Amino acid sequence: MWYHRLSHLHSRLQDLLKGGVIYPALPQPNFKSLLPLAVHWHHTASKSLTCAWQQHEDHFELKYANTVMRFDYVWLRDHCRSASCYNSKTHQRSLDTASVDLCIKPKTIRLDETTLFFTWPDGHVTKYDLNWLVKNSYEGQKQKVIQPRILWNAEIYQQAQVPSVDCQSFLETNEGLKKFLQNFLLYGIAFVENVPPTQEHTEKLAERISLIRETIYGRMWYFTSDFSRGDTAYTKLALDRHTDTTYFQEPCGIQVFHCLKHEGTGGRTLLVDGFYAAEQVLQKAPEEFELLSKVPLKHEYIEDVGECHNHMIGIGPVLNIYPWNKELYLIR
Repeated sequence: MWYHRLSHLHSRLQDLLKGGVIYPALPQPNFKSLLPLAVHWHHTASKSLTCAWQQHEDHFELKYANTVMRFDYVWLRDHCRSASCYNSKTHQRSLDTASVDLCIKPKTIRLDETTLFFTWPDGHVTKYDLNWLVKNSYEGQKQKVIQPRILWNAEIYQQAQVPSVDCQSFLETNEGLKKFLQNFLLYGIAFVENVPPTQEHTEKLAERISLIRETIYGRMWYFTSDFSRGDTAYTKLALDRHTDTTYFQEPCGIQVFHCLKHEGTGGRTLLVDGFYAAEQVLQKAPEEFELLSKVPLKHEYIEDVGECHNHMIGIGPVLNIYPWNKELYLIR
């Protein structure tokens, strides 16, 4: 029954291409309900932002920038950025986490402007900027979007008139590369024009973006409709909307396509914003969105053609979301 329902929902992702979605606002905790009757808070004003904090027996509680945050003392000691605890050149911890007493708590806490100072039982002092604490708190992460996106269908994308980037500008200037990356990160697709039709030039462009990943197809590959591999892409059959490499444990994040030669008719490129479609599911059928984001499926690629014998298996839900803020980041 679950299989049939998932198959039905998977097909709906391809059809839902209009409308928008409004994320429900995250509930704000009742600040007063968190406090015992006899608790006394420390209040101060910091650059027009009110700061209030309370030292509990097993944790530190902070109210700042409209956010109520809780920090375990072990976490605060372990994340100390002093020279003896953290190597700022390598961005790696020097402190041995196992050496921190699990029952540790600070002797004193004081605030100076926008910096909190914790003095520990051994006399060591840890200092934290208030904004750093907001950014790295569990509560702050819930309010933060990891990757802002512009969701689109055909009409929205056409109206946006997203410009392409010239090959020379892309390769030789930081501004050209920046323009391409901005388009790619916001829309999920981006175009480079006037690229010489060779595999070598395609590789050069790909290396300008990132490292090229080795796969079962090789590092770079050339394909045409000759069925040299056991994949529909190597035939003359049309490919409808789909995502590639779902059978990898970590599907490819960026794919680069370059048409080197075209003869005859056909070969139309169809691009769909899967994140837009997923948001339609979230708006119209939130319980089905939850199902698609929680139930892991086995994604397989089986190939037995010529000398190519591969059986790849990747396991994961159709929709992958960050658990702390429910942000969608990957579609299989």
